[in-house]
Formats: sequence, C-alpha cells, structure tokens
Amino acid sequence: MKTFTRVLKRYFQSLNIPKNIDIYDVQMDSKKVSENTLFIAINNGNNYIEEAINRGASWIISDNPKHFSTHEKVIKVESSIETLQNLAKLYRAALGLKVIAITGSEGKTTTKDLVFGVLSKKYKTKKTLGNYNNQIGLPYTILQLQDDDEIVVLEMGMSALGEIERLSEIAAPNFGIITNIGDSHLEYLKNRDNVFLAKTELLRYIEEKNVLTFGDDPYFEKLKTVKVGFNKINDYLIKDFVETYEGGNFTLNDEKYFVPLNGKYNSINASFAIAMGKKNGMSYEEIRDSLLNVSITGMRFQKIEKGEVLYINDAYNASPVSMEASLGAFLSLPIDRKKIVVLGDALELGENEIDYHVQIIKTALECNFFEVFVYGERMKKASNIVKSSKVKYFESKSLIKEKIISLGSVAVLLKGSRGMKLEEIICD
Repeated sequence: MKTFTRVLKRYFQSLNIPKNIDIYDVQMDSKKVSENTLFIAINNGNNYIEEAINRGASWIISDNPKHFSTHEKVIKVESSIETLQNLAKLYRAALGLKVIAITGSEGKTTTKDLVFGVLSKKYKTKKTLGNYNNQIGLPYTILQLQDDDEIVVLEMGMSALGEIERLSEIAAPNFGIITNIGDSHLEYLKNRDNVFLAKTELLRYIEEKNVLTFGDDPYFEKLKTVKVGFNKINDYLIKDFVETYEGGNFTLNDEKYFVPLNGKYNSINASFAIAMGKKNGMSYEEIRDSLLNVSITGMRFQKIEKGEVLYINDAYNASPVSMEASLGAFLSLPIDRKKIVVLGDALELGENEIDYHVQIIKTALECNFFEVFVYGERMKKASNIVKSSKVKYFESKSLIKEKIISLGSVAVLLKGSRGMKLEEIICD
C-alpha cells in the first residue's frame, strides 16, 4: 500500500511521520493488528489502543485516546470517523482504478456479488466486505484496496437523506446501479418519493449514461439512465425467463444466459451485471461463463437440506417488495414437496407497518402454500386481522422448528428482517 502510505503522510504532514514508515494494512479491529498496520479507533475501539500498540501497530488514529494521548504512536483527531472518510476519499483519488457504486431498496448485495463475479473474470476486482456499506464500512473497504486493483464494486446503504451523497463524495464512482425504489427505511424516509431522492443522490456524481436502473420501475421513467428490464422500452431487454431447480435461464438482448440463482428478480440482478460487463469491454463468452460460477453472500434464497426438510434460507433481510418476490420464487421452484412459508416481521416500515404485513400474509395465502407460519409482533397483529385458518402464529422459533420437523418431507421458505434471525429455525 505504498500509495496509501503517501496519502497518510501527506494528510498528517505537520506531524512529521518518519519516512521509513510503511503501512501495509488498515484495521478497525485491534485483534487483527500486526506490524505496519494503521489502527483507526472507532467508537468502542478507543478502549483497545493498548492492545493495538502491543500487537505492533505503526500508527493509531483516535478521537478519545484517554491516557494514551501523548503516546508517540497515537494521532489524536477530532473525529475518527471523519478522518477515516477523508483518508478514504484521498486514497481513492490517488488510485488509478474504476469504482462501481450500487444502491437501491432491494437486491444491492446480490447485484454486488454478481457484478463482482462477472468483472473479476477479466480484471483484478474487489468488492464491499460483507455488509460494510455505510458511512464507516464503505471508506474502510476503500482503505483495503491495493495499488494494483483495477475495479472495486461498492455497495451503498442508507437510512436518511444525504448519506448516499456523502458516500459518493468519498468513492467518486465511475459507474452506478440503482436496483429499484421500494419500501425499505420508510420509518425514517416516510415515503417512496424520499427514497427516490435519497437513492438518486448518486446521480450528482456520475453521468446518467453510466448508471443502470430497473426500467420497469416508474420512478426511473424520466431519467436518462441505461435501463434494464422486461418492458420493450429498456436498453437491455430480458425475455424468456425459465425457472429450474438450479437457477434461471433467460435471454438479454437475444443472448442466452444462465444464472445459478432462483427467482425471476435475479434475472434483473444478473442483467445489471451483464450490462456492467459490457460497459467494461467484456465479451459475451466471458460474461456467460463467469455467471456460471458466481458466489453469492449467504441467506439469499440459499438451499439447505436437513434430513427430510429442504430449507430455503432467504432470511438475511426483508421488505414488502422483497418478500413478495421471494414468495413468487418459492412458488415457482420446481420441487415435489409440500411448501411451507415462515414469515417474520419486516422492520423499519413506519406508521403503516401492519398494513404492509397484512398484505404480505394475503400474498402468501394467494400462493396456496401448504402452511403459512408467522413469527413476530407485527405478524401476530396482521394475522389477527387476516383471520385465516391456514395462518398459524408461533410465539417462538423453537416451536416453529418442532412443527416443521413433525411434517416430514417438506420445503420451507424462511423470510424476515435481519433482526428476526429466522435462520435459527434451521435444524442443527
């Protein structure tokens, strides 16, 4: 990380950092610190400065170093988070690589994984680590880049207006993808119009011709972005989607592709990746082959066999839009077993949250699944409104687990927000 070392020394030039100091790693976790590491103490990390020193950290940035304020390795700053962001912005500007930013209400992580899977076939590519997509995680991801990286795919999350703008200012993206405008974060943003305003802050930093959007979403209709979708007006037209147990076949602008992910919605996510590959000079053969071997972050329609039960673990997160899409994918999954859905609360939906949960349950009933199990206080209230004998509320996940096991050979879809942790229903 020679480039980062130069950036660091320039940023703190008044401190006369020794010229023979080289930084090979940047960490926020003191347990991962070793020699030639810069440790940035964020929030509770200020309590682990001594451990970072003992592990050989070259320098430590802290906004609350306590009794280490005069230590020769500690750089005292007003805000560790702001310093992290400023260093990431300068480092990104010094690197000769392309940045692809991905935001949207649903599908960000899967799209990130697919774009990474495609581009890494040809280029040295990095991507957002786990769910490090916020005001701390994104700049930290940038600081993990190496001088010879060619592309980085960054996921951008938010819960308020102005946050995507700040992330874009730091990342200076060359390309962007806005997956859709949905109901996530309505607790804070109140309505979809504000979600649209928040997500499209990205457009202040990228030319619209270099941004991909879901063209079937009416919110994008008037934008001059490159559009992907099923309607004929799209620049990239998806047709002939066929679901198999292993994934989905489809055509995009009359070229045939297969993506090893279930759900028609994943043909959209895959098409974003294909279009981004095309924009970066990749051939049809390179893109097609790369899609066959993509690795997707866990708990995204993940199939897990346990005894007689096939679990579909789609429990990483949930919103009304993603829950409806997941129910549709589960319905169309070609398997010869009774299908059961377990629906947990969808969080952060604001004042109309129960209405959303009622609609989710009604959608599940329309699919005519063998059983509909619900869990969580919001689902409990919604099930009392729906009043269907087919909907069963459970007080605990252990009771759901026992009931599933008693049913023998079944397929079970788990879908709920991260806070519900529905994956705990899966048998050990």
